[in-house]
Amino acid sequence: MVILETIAVIQTANAAISAVKELVGNGKDLMDCGKELGEYFGAKSKIQMKADRNGSGSGLEAFFALEKLKQQEKELKEIMIYSGRGGLWDDWLAFQANAKRQRDEALNAEKAKRAKKLKVIKEVIYGGAIALSILCAIGIIGFMFWWISQQSK
Repeated sequence: MVILETIAVIQTANAAISAVKELVGNGKDLMDCGKELGEYFGAKSKIQMKADRNGSGSGLEAFFALEKLKQQEKELKEIMIYSGRGGLWDDWLAFQANAKRQRDEALNAEKAKRAKKLKVIKEVIYGGAIALSILCAIGIIGFMFWWISQQSK
């Protein structure tokens, strides 16, 4: 299943970069390719996350897919340099770095939220176990008093 997801993401990236090349080749402005560029770099981000995981065959596949996307990105760089405005590539790199930072912050916030939720669940379970232990102790003590009172009759 993971391999199929990786293939789908790679196909999305390939289709997006092909669309950008075709649009620019047909005289469109690079600024008109925002949707396709967004799809391409979204797919690249997903593949990067898969490639960063260790120890699986799909990670190796994602690594090589990422290498292919890097080659395509070199072509995109040339398109941006020659078909775009001056400094567009540098601005694009800054935008990507900012987007990555925001994704990382969102991921860290999600992890912190999950950790906090897990901590609350553990505290509830521990509190319940302590309350149950206290009630059992009270019940045992009550039973002992009842048993002793029954023995003296």
